[in-house]
Amino acid sequence: MARVLVLFAHPALEKSRVHQRLVARVPDHPDVTFHDLYERYPRLDIDVRGEQALLDAHDTVVLQFPFYWYSTPPMLKQWQDLVLEHGWAYGSTGTALRGKTMLCALSAGGPREAYQEGGYNRLTVRALLAPLERTAILCGMHYLPPWIVYGTHGLSLDVMEERGREYGALLEALVGGELPVADGRGLDDLNDVVRAHVGGGVA
Repeated sequence: MARVLVLFAHPALEKSRVHQRLVARVPDHPDVTFHDLYERYPRLDIDVRGEQALLDAHDTVVLQFPFYWYSTPPMLKQWQDLVLEHGWAYGSTGTALRGKTMLCALSAGGPREAYQEGGYNRLTVRALLAPLERTAILCGMHYLPPWIVYGTHGLSLDVMEERGREYGALLEALVGGELPVADGRGLDDLNDVVRAHVGGGVA
């Protein structure tokens, strides 16, 4: 069993149809911790030692957020800048995160085909998240491809509910070590893997 920490960063959750449904599907499980950064730190006064203790206590870190201008909301960047200290998270003596796993769970307004080399945005979401991937690797973490809710502007309620079920199944699979992705370097996202996992009766 793995302990999973969901670091959630959305500055306006009350306006998000998608993330409300994703949050509702976070499993009520003793090995899953849901941590809302904007709720916890409304003035961005991040408790560095408290956040480091949370990371210490978990094996897998899921960064959940809406895609903002090809990046993360500002709170998540602030969190990275303050919490991932040299000598703790990286550097010759910074080994606290070594061997842990990180992945992103995010929403994007555009459809999947827009995030391809020949698509509107020219790059995949994974390529655009390269700074996070390199950060994880610098800290000695295993980095999995992102899980993405694409095309959020046009999703029906039924599809949003289905994405919520998939997200819950993803988190449960991470806890149980059941996700069949040992090395995701060749994948742009985990969507098809998770969907197949749900189809196999996990959800």
